[in-house]
Amino acid sequence: MNKIIIAFFASLTGLSASSQKVNTSKKELAVKVFSTAQGTELRLSANADVSFRDFKQPLETEPCIFIDPTHSFQTYIGTGAALTDASAETFAKLPAALQQEFLTACFDTEKGIGYSIARTNIHSCDFSSGSYTYVADNDKSLSTFSVSHDEQYRIPFIKKAIAAANGKLKMYVSPWSPPTWMKDNNSMLQGGKLKNEFAQSWANYYVKFIKAYEAKGIPIWGLTVQNEPMAKQRWESCIYTAEEERDFIKNYLGPTLHKNGMSSKKLIAWDHNRDLLYQRASVILGDPAAAKYVWGIGFHWYETWTGGPMQFDNLKLVNEAFPGKHLVFTEGCQEKFNIDSINNWSLGEKYGYSMINDFNNGTVMWTDWNILLDETGGPNHVGNFCFAPIHADTKTKKLIYTNAYYYIGHFSKFIKPGAKRISASSSRVALQTTAFQNPDGSIAVIVMNSTDKKIDFNLWLKGKGALTQSLPHSINTFVIN
Repeated sequence: MNKIIIAFFASLTGLSASSQKVNTSKKELAVKVFSTAQGTELRLSANADVSFRDFKQPLETEPCIFIDPTHSFQTYIGTGAALTDASAETFAKLPAALQQEFLTACFDTEKGIGYSIARTNIHSCDFSSGSYTYVADNDKSLSTFSVSHDEQYRIPFIKKAIAAANGKLKMYVSPWSPPTWMKDNNSMLQGGKLKNEFAQSWANYYVKFIKAYEAKGIPIWGLTVQNEPMAKQRWESCIYTAEEERDFIKNYLGPTLHKNGMSSKKLIAWDHNRDLLYQRASVILGDPAAAKYVWGIGFHWYETWTGGPMQFDNLKLVNEAFPGKHLVFTEGCQEKFNIDSINNWSLGEKYGYSMINDFNNGTVMWTDWNILLDETGGPNHVGNFCFAPIHADTKTKKLIYTNAYYYIGHFSKFIKPGAKRISASSSRVALQTTAFQNPDGSIAVIVMNSTDKKIDFNLWLKGKGALTQSLPHSINTFVIN
């Protein structure tokens, strides 16, 4: 089994001794340290504990991460990934031992990284081997509705994932396109729009899907209205303006869910990039008749403007303007798969950068895209091949863990559902951080360093300091009990 490497060190070497205010004679709280670093064997590895000692006023020359649990913010729901057709088909090609290794690696809270969230597609998406729906053409009443297509790969895969997570896996679902005959372009691909005459049938379709999956033993926690509603893609896609999505929610989807006893399902709007996030949220949530059905606003990281940083300020603005709603990262991955780049360290750093800043701006749950892909970055019926944190080489029968898997694990493994984000402030731009207090009272502090330099710093809490270090291109999780 390709295990997470556990490395114990007798002590952390090379730490700065510049602080004269540290009282070394009195040890206090021990802090557990878990590290992943480029150029080392550290992969979610346990390092030697560090201890808090008296450390009053820091100097500006002394790098610090300041933790303040007296100020708390949003409640964390979980981290996870999408269980797509592509993932299920790849999983099915693995021998039983590798299947179990994979399930343990993703869902076991002790031996793996403890995913607690999952997303799946309502009929086909780009990461399916072909386009398909659950009804016959022109069946407006949906009398032919059947999820039998999914019984070969996806349903068994999802049920194994739920079992591996001890039943604690919140599943939400998303459509990429209505069936061809419901759309004005007569295609599931290349955008197009839902014909108004089929709006009620399409709303009924969500209900049919949820009921069918729940009848198969797969509880559905929530749903999004439409994957990427402003993207005309060469794969399954459908366009909604903000007003069109608002009206579909308030006139069809919201009432239909409620009439069918599904008012508790978490309905998530937008499900697209951060760049138009505020405009979409303001139109939908600004209408009380639509907003009453909407639990949250979902977003992706594929910003249209690729020349600059991710637009986290848009998250902050939505969080401030609509504090009663929830921000959900619903999809992200590195596109344009290339097997030669599978060990590129920037894969993981992109996840760390996004997750730290998304959480710091109010996000309550974070969902990666495909949980597993094959050695080609697929299967994918339109050639839109991508990276996943874990790839399976279906020819040599082995699993390939990219560093993205470990970076995600620094959050999903140590931050527990129900945790509260607390104040975490860095005195150095090079050290990015976020922190959560778990339901059991423990505190998980994530610190990422994407520079080429080792940085010694103090983890500071209520006049106490724990001297530690951040290796070049590394991420650490500090657990304070």
